Amino acid sequence: MSFFSFGQSAEIDVVLNDAETRKKAEHKTEDGKKDKYFLFYDGETVSGKVNVTLKNPGKRLEHQGIKIEFVGQIELYYDRGNHHEFVSLVKDLARPGEITQSQTFDFEFTHVEKPYESYTGQNVKLRYFLRATVIRRLNDISKEMDIVVHTLSTYPELNSSIKMEVGIEDCLHIEFEYNKSKYHLKDVIVGKIYFLLVRIKIKHMEIDIIKRETTGTGPSVYHENDTIAKYEIMDGAPVRGESIPIRLFLAGYDLTPTMRDINKKFSVRYYLNLVLIDEEERRYFKQQ
Repeated sequence: MSFFSFGQSAEIDVVLNDAETRKKAEHKTEDGKKDKYFLFYDGETVSGKVNVTLKNPGKRLEHQGIKIEFVGQIELYYDRGNHHEFVSLVKDLARPGEITQSQTFDFEFTHVEKPYESYTGQNVKLRYFLRATVIRRLNDISKEMDIVVHTLSTYPELNSSIKMEVGIEDCLHIEFEYNKSKYHLKDVIVGKIYFLLVRIKIKHMEIDIIKRETTGTGPSVYHENDTIAKYEIMDGAPVRGESIPIRLFLAGYDLTPTMRDINKKFSVRYYLNLVLIDEEERRYFKQQ
């Protein structure tokens, strides 16, 4: 037992008022596992109770104040010491003094702005959490509780299809088309590929979904590419005039919304890669 832990100590617990009815959402943790957390949206109130339970009933606990914070922060893994807070709200629950018995404190953060979606990536993490703290001279007692925030978006008014031609002069000429350029996370990518000229021996063809996470700015920009899906659409050599349909269901893949320049710290974008492999294992691809 360390010198600091003599005397009275306490356990803290944070309980949301609507814990019985609030929806939970699965979210990936840093080690790649999935856990369930209470789900919130931008502008929703966050309220609940902080329970301070004394470990030695009858003994008093001296403190310099009790507070609860609501924090939204971005952590870049290559800069572990620095947490970039974009939301930081504090409520004081008790003035400096002493507690002689276990106590419960109510808190409410009304209509909290939660501008970004929770995200755990390869090099960056955006998280929201409540942190309750009993402030003490030597060692604070604190407890954190993570929540997950999803952002709502509307259907785009314009959602044009993607049409492209790709070719190698006098060897290969193909056209491909995807039905739209913006998809929701449970959508289906529908498309077609037309072969106008085929003079190389194609072994097979696939579509890949690539997730690109960009962190940092200026000279220290870092890109991390992750292949989310590989979907074979053709096996064997096509002939001129052939057309191949594509149906790629997104619901089965671990996707997040596209994120553009979040708090000037990171971006997440998705690309469709059309990949052809010939009999000599050469790869030809077009990224969209």
